[in-house]
Amino acid sequence: MFMSFDFHLASDEPKLIEINTNAGGALLNLSLARAQRACCEAVKSMVPGADTLDALEEAFFDMFLAEWRLERGQQPLHRIAIVDERPEEQYLYPEFLLFKRLFEHHGIDAVIADPSALQLRDGSLWHDQGLIDLVYNRLTDFTLQEPAHQVLREAYLERAVVLTPHPFAHALYANKRNLAVLSDRPGLLALGVPDEISGTLATGVPKTELVDADNAESLWARRRKLFFKPASGFGSRAAYRGDKLTRRVWSEILAGDYVAQELVSPGERLVGEPGPARALKFDVRNYVYAGQVQFVTARLYQGQTTNARTPGGGFAPVFTTATADLTGCVHGRDCP
Repeated sequence: MFMSFDFHLASDEPKLIEINTNAGGALLNLSLARAQRACCEAVKSMVPGADTLDALEEAFFDMFLAEWRLERGQQPLHRIAIVDERPEEQYLYPEFLLFKRLFEHHGIDAVIADPSALQLRDGSLWHDQGLIDLVYNRLTDFTLQEPAHQVLREAYLERAVVLTPHPFAHALYANKRNLAVLSDRPGLLALGVPDEISGTLATGVPKTELVDADNAESLWARRRKLFFKPASGFGSRAAYRGDKLTRRVWSEILAGDYVAQELVSPGERLVGEPGPARALKFDVRNYVYAGQVQFVTARLYQGQTTNARTPGGGFAPVFTTATADLTGCVHGRDCP
């Protein structure tokens, strides 16, 4: 649920940089799309219509029902907890409020909670005096290994609550070690993946390698053409461009669990507010559920990696058109 496939638009075709299983921002971007329709007459033809956006919001809600029914069948869903550490301090807290409103609109009680507020007793998960049926998990401890998350981990393992997204999904889809498999065409063919599919993956997924002692010397020599990421990390935490590496950081990478990905530069977009026009980097995020792309958005930023600190950056709408030539926008800075 709320899987995302994040792409850089390279000079030839999109390149899949990362897969996530608990991507934030979907409901915020839905609100952004509605705002674009309300305020910007010039782009109305390129923004989904109001009915389409309403249907998308329903599809987001239906995901939670689908996840619930996979484990609980036709039992009624009464209460959902949106869980993250210190939720009111998270920069996506406004989205938590949007989800709470969405659930309540459909007659489901909802709470926003820190994991420390959860209790496991009598085979059920509780918050205050209310039993929790489903947890919408916004934690970035994907395996629930941290001590503060042990109650939630036990509830998940004991099936005392429906947890989504959950650790198994992250291991199956979002661990960055998987990118090494997806970008290895000979390995895919050996696994029986059809030639056409393996070719598409090899073209669309930048070459990714596991970092270990055996290839350390080779990776260091090629570091300027590589990007290093923790295999189970998220976002920009402890991720490094190879051309920025120091020996100290390199030793930390070797001691950790990292992958090295072929460096694919992001596209750029001119942004004029606030202040004078300047180029910001961007990636394109596809929100996906059950094999279907639901929504496409972008993230604007400056620096080595995506972040929420860039003035004028953050989430941005993706406009689509069947007639305009947007080649310049896709490949660089020549955008209106």
